[in-house]
Amino acid sequence: MPHANPATILSPREAGRFRLDGDAAMCACPACRAPMSVRLWLRLADCWRCGATIELTDEDERAIRDLLAAAGIAESREDAFGEPPAFEWGRRHDPYDRPESNSPETASPKPVAGPARRAELGRTHAFWDELFRETPAWLISLITHLVLLTILALWTYSDEQPRAIVISATIRADRIEGGDNLLAPPQAETRFDLPLPSNVDLTSDRERKAIELAEEDARELRIDPSAPHPQLPPILDVKRRLGETGDIRAALAARDPRIRVDMVTREGGTSLTEAAVSRGLRWLAMQQEDDGSWRLTGHDGRGGVESRSAATGMALLAFLGAGQTHLTGRYQAHVARGVRWLIEHQNEDGDLRADSQAQAGMYAHGQASIALCEAYALTGDEQIREPARRAVQFIVDAQYADGGWRYTPREPSSPSGGDTSVVGWQLMALQSARAAGLEVPNATFELAGQFLDRVQARGGALYAYRPGDAPSPTMTAEGLLCRLYLGWRRDTGGLSEGVRYLVQDHLPVPGNWNIYYWYYGTQTLHHYGGEEWDQWNTRMRDLLVVTQEVKGHVAGSWPPRGAYADVGGRLYVTALAVCTLEVYYRHLPLFRPMKLDANTGDHE
Repeated sequence: MPHANPATILSPREAGRFRLDGDAAMCACPACRAPMSVRLWLRLADCWRCGATIELTDEDERAIRDLLAAAGIAESREDAFGEPPAFEWGRRHDPYDRPESNSPETASPKPVAGPARRAELGRTHAFWDELFRETPAWLISLITHLVLLTILALWTYSDEQPRAIVISATIRADRIEGGDNLLAPPQAETRFDLPLPSNVDLTSDRERKAIELAEEDARELRIDPSAPHPQLPPILDVKRRLGETGDIRAALAARDPRIRVDMVTREGGTSLTEAAVSRGLRWLAMQQEDDGSWRLTGHDGRGGVESRSAATGMALLAFLGAGQTHLTGRYQAHVARGVRWLIEHQNEDGDLRADSQAQAGMYAHGQASIALCEAYALTGDEQIREPARRAVQFIVDAQYADGGWRYTPREPSSPSGGDTSVVGWQLMALQSARAAGLEVPNATFELAGQFLDRVQARGGALYAYRPGDAPSPTMTAEGLLCRLYLGWRRDTGGLSEGVRYLVQDHLPVPGNWNIYYWYYGTQTLHHYGGEEWDQWNTRMRDLLVVTQEVKGHVAGSWPPRGAYADVGGRLYVTALAVCTLEVYYRHLPLFRPMKLDANTGDHE
């Protein structure tokens, strides 16, 4: 493409060697006479053809400014680039943000070198260009041929032949299976401490990695049995107590983190169930408030009723169920702050309802009371004994005349009549109190049994919410568990029929999510044992494992769905799901003595 004549490019308006083209100052290149664009603020002029750069003198700058002033054109470096945006703390700056400006932004290329260096390069380029134009063609040809002959003279050819490669082979007499076995390296042996799910395929890289990660997560909750731990009793004493029948104070002994592998293996858990517990506790720990409490509301907008007492009690139940106390385990600080919050918000009469709203009152008190009783039973910390005792006494005083409990404590003006749902939590608290060595009047248990007589059906096999209501699977599971803690034996007729009702007609299914029912049903079936427990356990554990959240800020929790999820929200569902998966060691089965080998223990 022919170069344009500079005389046709420059505007007729000029002053000396500089001219204006529109609002841009230009001059002729001293090397090639092409037009050069002047950048006044850098005091440089660049040639578009040969790349030469010249520096402007003070006289040049004054001449250009006079040209711009005469043409009525204002020049400003700040106008071209704008003010840089101010940085704001806490604000993430987006690379696509643009500062506001009343005039369009102009991007100016950055010089690749200093002005003097660029001027020198321009002069060098002009020198070589003139040299080649003035040199005769025959001289250039001569120089080129001399260079080529020199290169050929230095290139030597050798007729030495390359060495031959000798391959030797040894033939073995024995036969070796060929195919992929010769290509694929043997897979490293991985030790799995906990039982694996029956359907896992370890030849699949994806499934194998998932199991290895589960083993790693599950190991977080265990303590090496060979290492001394001043806050735990001797491990041989723990195993001896597990084998004793009739000792209610041994009910929580299986939570010891040093025998976790033994308990999970014997009672039907897997590496995936224990990993789910570990991940659930991790999520719960991240939800704790600065003051040590937990909240039902604020997790994805679910949780229709606020009760920090209930939320704190349920979260603590999940930690304590895994043997995590304020003295042992990786979550000591979380448990300590939670227990302290409950004690600080307890009234003098033992009331733990705190800020509970609507119908959450006695639910919250029962759950918080279980937490205090279990914390005392697991540690023997005397600082917890008196708050736990007062909480139990508040339950005894709150019992209605018919033997039940309701949303609020009994008052002279209150109508008589409890409900099975609230009764279940109060009886669990009283049972935990007995396991901790706290005194509970026998009359309280007798009255509770009389209430259950009023809500039962078919000889104690089924249970309703209140007298006169129809039985339901949820109330049946809760009612049967209460009966077990009130002294029913495994061969009691109503118990066997009720268990068959739960297993044959109401096993957990994905389409009918009800964590409250599964929580009570799992405990009842675990105590009952046998084939019925195996059927229930397989369905329950697989369903909870596959529905746990795995991504984002909700990873480790369970989605709030099903019955009562709109009230309790994500924290309520997650806490109960974790407690349900802790069933293998949370409470000793009532009808099966646990005999552990003195030499067995977890392998770290």
